[in-house]
Amino acid sequence: MYAPERHAQIVETARSRGRVEVTELARDLSVTPETVRRDLTALERRGVVRRVHGGAIPVERLGFEPAVADRETQHASQKDRIARAALDELPDGGSIVLDAGTTTARMAQLLPDDRELTVVTHSIPVATALMNRRNITLHLLGGVVRPRTLAAVGEWTRAQAAEFFADVSFMGMNAVSVERGLTTPDVAEAAIKRALIQAARRTVVLADHTKFGREDFARVAPLSAVDTIVTDAGLDAELAEDIENCGPRVVLV
Repeated sequence: MYAPERHAQIVETARSRGRVEVTELARDLSVTPETVRRDLTALERRGVVRRVHGGAIPVERLGFEPAVADRETQHASQKDRIARAALDELPDGGSIVLDAGTTTARMAQLLPDDRELTVVTHSIPVATALMNRRNITLHLLGGVVRPRTLAAVGEWTRAQAAEFFADVSFMGMNAVSVERGLTTPDVAEAAIKRALIQAARRTVVLADHTKFGREDFARVAPLSAVDTIVTDAGLDAELAEDIENCGPRVVLV
């Protein structure tokens, strides 16, 4: 296969999957990883992909934020495992924050019935999952609701986040990288995520492996602000080690 043919296939795969991995492309195209890396470099120079750790993403994905309904079906099995593993980070009692996101919404549905918990959230799906739970004292932060994430944002929301201090914040995240830390596409959402991190003693990030090595537009916090990251076993081992060197403990499930 000639280089132009490989390039066309790489771009098509990246656009259909949202991301391509060097090792998978090398196997599928029957070439060496070094050849794939050169191809990705050439495609990045043409402006059609952006190189990330272990692979590349199409430029169309940069800054693109799928709606909640679209994200619920993406990587569902990994998100279920991450949500279940995150239960190990719960306090025996006390207070937690559940950020907006499909994985945190899954975690809300899995919260145990055998302990009293105070839960703070700005997410309508999370609040809906918990509003009839008798062992849960639910605090729903108000504000302007973003239709794309069904989460409250804005100055009103941020002011309320400054009024409490929880034991653990469980955060969803769009992108995680060693260089830029935690990022998300929307500035208003980033401001609330940052406030929720500051409003707790510990921070646990829930993110599947496709979120790593990526960078979005709005900065949330450095990796040093995170205590634990729970992700799936698809995360590259070298990248996991690099992240742990920045401070967080990485839990693979």
